[in-house]
Amino acid sequence: MRTSRLEAFSDGVMAIIITVMVLELKVPQGHHLTDLVHTTGVGLLTYLLSFVYVGIYWNNHHHMFHLVRHASGAVLWANLSLLFCLSLFPFTTAWMDDSKFAQTPVVTYGLNLLSAAIAYYTLQTVIIRQQGPQSPLRQAVGRDLKGKISPAFYLAGILSAWAIDRSGRVGVAIALACFIGAALLWIVPDRRVDRVARRYETSD
Repeated sequence: MRTSRLEAFSDGVMAIIITVMVLELKVPQGHHLTDLVHTTGVGLLTYLLSFVYVGIYWNNHHHMFHLVRHASGAVLWANLSLLFCLSLFPFTTAWMDDSKFAQTPVVTYGLNLLSAAIAYYTLQTVIIRQQGPQSPLRQAVGRDLKGKISPAFYLAGILSAWAIDRSGRVGVAIALACFIGAALLWIVPDRRVDRVARRYETSD
């Protein structure tokens, strides 16, 4: 099947995920900046982090499917697996926020990030296998250093929150730094897919 329905469905799910997350934000009771900071401050920060991650996945998903003309059943299921992992962001984000960054919610959030990364890698791998030896996506991905480094950040964050200073906040702070670092890594524009997509479209 053509990929247009898959892309439209994926775009809609990601838009709903962002909407659900913003609805979780608490409205301040007062009308001053201090009320906003006290009631919504932490929630805004966790929302921003998760929003950035959903945006990164949407951006990369959008560019990846520039190189895909047809979607097999395996691609559809791999894509659904990615959407499932992303759909958990509102839950894990809200839990981390409501707990004030307690250990278990932070570890769970890290596991959510890791599972989404694995699901995206699986989708990418399934597409490359579908396309065969001359896969344009394989050419675009190359060594995929970002894709290999990101899970290391997530694992480091999970282990830090779980094992370092379990009764305090040092491990959690390191974990959050790892999660933010991985997001910053992907915010930097990556032109690999764009270059291959232009060649791919020209060759049609």
